[in-house]
Amino acid sequence: MLFLGDGYELDCRTTLERVDSFRYLGVHISQDLSSSRHTNSLAKKAHQRLYYLRRLRDFRLPSKVLWNFYTCTIESILTGNITVWFGNSTKQNRQALQRVVHSAKRITHTELPDLQTIYYKRCQTKARRIVKDPTHPNNRLFSLLRSGKRFRSLKTKTERLKRSFFPQAIWALNQGN
Repeated sequence: MLFLGDGYELDCRTTLERVDSFRYLGVHISQDLSSSRHTNSLAKKAHQRLYYLRRLRDFRLPSKVLWNFYTCTIESILTGNITVWFGNSTKQNRQALQRVVHSAKRITHTELPDLQTIYYKRCQTKARRIVKDPTHPNNRLFSLLRSGKRFRSLKTKTERLKRSFFPQAIWALNQGN
C-alpha cells in the first residue's frame, strides 16, 4: 500500500495492463508517442464530415454558409488540441490532413487556411497568454533577450523536443515580432 497524502492511497499489488495506445482528453497517445494514430482518426472523422459539406453544396447553399459549416465541423475536428500533436506529426500525416482541407477548399470555392498556419497562430496565442500570466508555471520558459523584443530560444538536443510546443511557440512569437 502506498499512501499519497490527503487520504489517497494506491494499491501497489494491482497489476497494470500494457496497451498500445489510449485516448486522453481527445488525443490518441501511442506507446511510441507518435501522432499517427491520432491523425488517422482525425482524417477519418473529417472525411465523414466532408460528405455533409458536399450535400450542402448540392443544395446550392451560398459559399459563406459552406465556409461556416467547414469551420464549425471539419476545421474544429482537425485543429482540436493542435498545439499538442501537430509539431511532432510526420509529413505523411500532415499531408493526409491537408488533403481534407484541400477537398473542402474545392467544395466551398473559398480560400481556407492550411493547418500549418493555424498551428502557428494557435501557438502564438497560447504563448502570449503564458507570457502575460506571471503565475503560469511555464512563464519562466519565455525569457526576453537583452533587446527586449525577441524571446530566448530553448536549447534542444532531440528533434522531438525541438518540434514540441514550447520551442515552436517561441519561434512563432519571434516570427511575429
